[in-house]
Amino acid sequence: MTSPASVVFDHIFYAYTPGRWVVQDICLEVQPGEIVVLVGPSGCGKSTLLRLVAGLLIPTQGRLLLDGINTSTLAPEKRLVGWVPQSYALFEHLNVRDNVAFGLRMRRVAKEAMSRRISEMLELCRIAELADRPVTQLSGGQRQRVAIARALAVSPRVLLLDEPLAALDPQLRAAIRADLQVLLRASGVTTLFVTHDQEEALAIADRVAVLQAGQVEQFGTPQQIWQSPANSFVAQFFGGATVLTARRIGPGRVRLAPGLEADVPLHCDDQVVQVAVRSGDLELLPEVSPSTEAGQFIPMTVEFAGDAFRITGELIGAGRVTLLHNRPVIPGQRYPVRAKPGHILSTVGQCPYCNQARDPSQSG
Repeated sequence: MTSPASVVFDHIFYAYTPGRWVVQDICLEVQPGEIVVLVGPSGCGKSTLLRLVAGLLIPTQGRLLLDGINTSTLAPEKRLVGWVPQSYALFEHLNVRDNVAFGLRMRRVAKEAMSRRISEMLELCRIAELADRPVTQLSGGQRQRVAIARALAVSPRVLLLDEPLAALDPQLRAAIRADLQVLLRASGVTTLFVTHDQEEALAIADRVAVLQAGQVEQFGTPQQIWQSPANSFVAQFFGGATVLTARRIGPGRVRLAPGLEADVPLHCDDQVVQVAVRSGDLELLPEVSPSTEAGQFIPMTVEFAGDAFRITGELIGAGRVTLLHNRPVIPGQRYPVRAKPGHILSTVGQCPYCNQARDPSQSG
């Protein structure tokens, strides 16, 4: 059994055509056994990073290290990397057992050891009862587990997952996500997981790398990404936050708008603070007593969202925000609004614990 490897992207650049960078100046360090999710919009370069680790692409500039070894001259088959593409790439003419066995046979593993390893992977991925079934008769979730079992069977030091849940419907996706997290942690393998789904990233990762336009905007734990986004892009990408400029009025307290104050986890003494306001942070009040401090909100659009109404409107003195309310409101009418009691709003660009990449406003 091989041990999980560390992965280091040391100022990695890659261009398919000269001068047009797909990824640029990527600096990430993945610890052995860590699950790191690469997340970002389509075309941000996250799948390119997987291909670089797999050896399908070679960096144009920079170094890619596996356990401290520069991979620039290391052939793909020497890297001990497992790959699960978005399509799963199962062999349709083989059954589940033979799919899982494929890599072991290619490596000429002894028959007894191969049989034992196949059984271990079938049990780990909870597909033992499907061993003799043709893969053409499997559901999407079952096919995914077969693909992961095949990748893990060869004892990779790094596992690469390229949007493994993308082909599943939303309900199945949520159920499979929980199983996948348990499976990855049980395997102990270093994992790089690509997705564009923010909820998926937060649920599965030990740490998250947020990419935009080929660059890392922030690298940190899910809690750091959510509570202290590095910049407005990260705040908007995770939870659809609106970034407002607030003024500090005391320790951990800011004024968002006239009459509207909120608690924040301030990490510095700045008097002017950028605050990420998400739909669950504010609430409309049915009525306000003379002693109650409240801001003023004018609804513009009202959307039914199942258990609540999603309302977008103007927070007087601050800007446009979206909030949730348990009943419809009248567009154009003023409503009192406050920060939900007990809610601590996220601050932008003030996380002292995680890597904060460039500010998009400074890019040229």
